[in-house]
Amino acid sequence: MSSAEAEERIRDAEAPPRGPAGLTPGYFAGVMGTGIVSIGAQLTDHAVLASVLFWIAVVFYLVLVVLNVWRFAAYRRQMSDDFHDPARAFGFFTFIAATNVIGAMLVGVGLGLAAAVLLAIATLAWVVFGYVIPWTAVLGNPRRPMLDRANGTWFIWVVASQSIAVVAAGLEPLYPALRQWLAIIAIVAWSTGVVLYTACALFVMLRAMLYRLDPHDLDPPYWVAMGAVAITVVAGARIVEMADAPMIDVTRDLIAGLSVIFWAFASWLIPVLLAAGVWRHLVHRIPLRYQPTLWSFVFPMGMYAAASIYLGRADRLPVVETIGTLWFWVGLGVWCLTAAGMVVDLARRLTGRSARASDIPGERADVDPDPRERLSL
Repeated sequence: MSSAEAEERIRDAEAPPRGPAGLTPGYFAGVMGTGIVSIGAQLTDHAVLASVLFWIAVVFYLVLVVLNVWRFAAYRRQMSDDFHDPARAFGFFTFIAATNVIGAMLVGVGLGLAAAVLLAIATLAWVVFGYVIPWTAVLGNPRRPMLDRANGTWFIWVVASQSIAVVAAGLEPLYPALRQWLAIIAIVAWSTGVVLYTACALFVMLRAMLYRLDPHDLDPPYWVAMGAVAITVVAGARIVEMADAPMIDVTRDLIAGLSVIFWAFASWLIPVLLAAGVWRHLVHRIPLRYQPTLWSFVFPMGMYAAASIYLGRADRLPVVETIGTLWFWVGLGVWCLTAAGMVVDLARRLTGRSARASDIPGERADVDPDPRERLSL
């Protein structure tokens, strides 16, 4: 047997299961990224592009729902393992955020009833996951210490919370009779998201200070730290635009001011995260190839553009709105590159080329150990 054939067999043996069994919980980030770029196209008056991306996001969402239902029915043990893994469990919150991104797009085209149904589903999932996942993955996990498993996916909990506030605020003009309840939902979700961001940021910073940070650890989900702040800005801007209600009246000025501060912090984070990418890919020469977690990079880029546009319009800050309009093209370019990478990856799988363990959803796609090490196992 040749060394190449031996390496190939080792890769296949080490690879997680393919298909629904090996589906990563965070793949709904693809819907989030596609949906937010569609919303950005709508905000910048590119109606045709917005419509195309809208339908791509809807199809993407439905396919993932089917695959996850299949996985729950046929591969329940693998799904249970993900719920107990602190490095993967928070990826389940992408389902909530993706559902609300679809809901926000439906609000934009006036389909309020469908958006309200999705909001109800997402809110129920948010309540359930918000208690179950922290317990199964962190508090109830016998593994100690736990901080070394904290990563960028933990910020998706924040994104899920703020996505509920965005849709609730967007539905208010369509359902004025429910204004009081929508205001309460929006304020509670927004406030919870702010507190959760503080907690997640603390855990991730402690991990970075207490444990050695390897270049492989700085994967795309760390960009969600910026995306979580950006969606907090969007939610805040939408709340500021809501009609008068007791809950809104007592918080409007506070949220408006904090939204500007959060936007400034999101802007500050971008050079930090870019520098981390340079350190990872240029200094340590970790190859940049397609992996499902790249969608966690697309969403923050598109969300920053939407946040800037929403904030600029809500608080009458034309410079901020201009930044968002220009950044939309950055987000669209990142989406195109990631989508192309996914198509090529799927084509490679469908044509029968074996996948490396590093290319399997949920695994670190950039780890490529020396062939001699693999053969010595």
